[in-house]
Amino acid sequence: MACGALAEELDAVLSGRGWEVQERYDSAPVPAHPVRVRKTACYIVLAVLLNDQNEVLMMQEAKHECYGTWYLPAGRMEPNETILEAMKREVKEETGLECEPLTLLAVEERGSIWIRYVFLARPTAPSDLQKCNIPANPFRAPGTAAQAALNATQTHSVFCLGGTLKAPHDADAESLQARWWDRESPALPLRARDILPLMDLAVRYRDSPSHPMTLPEEMPCALICQRLLATFTNGAGDLWVLLNAVGAPHLPVCARTTSPCKIQNSIQAAACRLLKECCLLPQVTVRAHGVLGLQHLGKNAGKSDGVCFNVLLTVTQGDQSTQETPPELQGESFQWWKIEESNLRSRILQRLSSSAVVPIHSY
Repeated sequence: MACGALAEELDAVLSGRGWEVQERYDSAPVPAHPVRVRKTACYIVLAVLLNDQNEVLMMQEAKHECYGTWYLPAGRMEPNETILEAMKREVKEETGLECEPLTLLAVEERGSIWIRYVFLARPTAPSDLQKCNIPANPFRAPGTAAQAALNATQTHSVFCLGGTLKAPHDADAESLQARWWDRESPALPLRARDILPLMDLAVRYRDSPSHPMTLPEEMPCALICQRLLATFTNGAGDLWVLLNAVGAPHLPVCARTTSPCKIQNSIQAAACRLLKECCLLPQVTVRAHGVLGLQHLGKNAGKSDGVCFNVLLTVTQGDQSTQETPPELQGESFQWWKIEESNLRSRILQRLSSSAVVPIHSY
């Protein structure tokens, strides 16, 4: 087994750097057609921006069906955009402010073709802060690398930010205006209440990061798929990782269909399908902890509109406390690799024990 190459792939996935997706998938629908943004897949970007007064940036809707209500800056990705380009564009169009993404906060999905990427971001400050006469104001004393990165200067005046906060006289088809909101007063009429948990999630992350700062890697992918870091542990702390052994051993990659009738084809459902295909025992249970990172490019419409989620999973069978070895596999395509290298094993076990991943919400 090429342990060096496997360790390199695992390191890249655990670090959020991503790994090239080959054209051959270990599990894929037949036929498997490339994804096309706004035709066979709908990607939504949403940003939560906070200032140093714990206020959240809101925009007032101009669309006829929700005119006058308030929401977080959000919208559909366009062809030939990266995920981050789309997020920055939506924030600029709807609020007037430039922004810098900090981390992916959550991934939300409805069926196989609607995916929303939720980001924590901050307004972009000028390079020369002295011109604004505003000192640095850390959110919290840094205790981790992620917290240190979040210790960013936030400004009180919109004129010191990148752009100008959208006022009523700037109203257009994108929005009527934007404002900072303390989430209490005044009581804004919301377009939908689904944004309230996202605001809470952003505040919690800013105060105490629950996972490493994670942003999309610009790497091409034709389909919506997931690379599985599927793990098994026993009571002694031994750790195994599932591999596809066809050709060069690698972490399995399974693709999902974009057929709208496959409403249960979520990230977890696709992973469960592959695991249950290769395991002999029917009582195998698969749990998706969340996303370690994601890969998308989108610069060649119809050929790189897909996205690859690198997903952390645990596999159990029956009474986990009595199982000393992983579930038996059928055929020769898959195998379990016992992780002997202490640093790599510790990194995976730490992510498992603390669920230090970007959460996935399936509806």
